[in-house]
Amino acid sequence: MADQSVFAEQAMEYAPQLYSAAMRMTRNRADAEDLVQETYLKGFRSFHTFTEGTNLRAWLFRILTNTYINKYRAKQRRPDESDLGEIEDLYLYKRINTLADASVGRSAEESLMEMLPDDEVKQALESLPDNFRLPIVLADVEGFAYKEIAEMLEIPIGTVMSRLHRGRKAMQKALHAYALERGLARSDTTESATAAAGQEND
Repeated sequence: MADQSVFAEQAMEYAPQLYSAAMRMTRNRADAEDLVQETYLKGFRSFHTFTEGTNLRAWLFRILTNTYINKYRAKQRRPDESDLGEIEDLYLYKRINTLADASVGRSAEESLMEMLPDDEVKQALESLPDNFRLPIVLADVEGFAYKEIAEMLEIPIGTVMSRLHRGRKAMQKALHAYALERGLARSDTTESATAAAGQEND
C-alpha cells in the first residue's frame, strides 16, 4: 500500500508524458489539461491501492486512458489545430512503422513513413478511430507492452495486437496515398509497367 503523502513527489514527474498522451487522445488543449488534472485527482484518491515497487507510470496511464474512454470521448470538443501543432515530440510518431513481428521484412509503405513529414504522420494517426488510435499511441509512442495496454484498455492481448495491426495498416495506406500525390512513390500500376518494359528490353 502506497502512502498518499508521497504521491506528488513520485507522480508529478510523469506530468509532461501524461499531457502529451492526453493531447493525442483529446486533440484539444482544454480537454487535455482537464484530463490530466482529473487523472492526478483520481490517482491521489486511490494511491493507497497502488502497490509500491510496481510501474507507477503504467498505473497513471491506465487511469488517464480509462478516464478518457469513460468521460471525455463521449463529449469531446472539436480539435484545435493550433494546439495540435504545439506537441514537440512529433518525431516519436516515426516509431509507428515498427512491425509487431520483427522478422517480417519492411514493405514499401513502411519504408516510406521515414521519408514523410512529421505533420503527415501525425495527421494520419489523428484520423484513426479511437479503437485503433489509442493502442498505437500507447504502444508506438509511449512504449507500453501489449499486456500493459490490454490492462489499460481492458481488452484481451489478442485484441490489442489485432487493433495495432489494423491501425498501422490504415496509417500506411493513408501515407502511401500521400506519397503518391507528392511523387515520393510509384503506384503498383506504374511499377508493373516499368518492370514489363524492362523485360521487353532484355
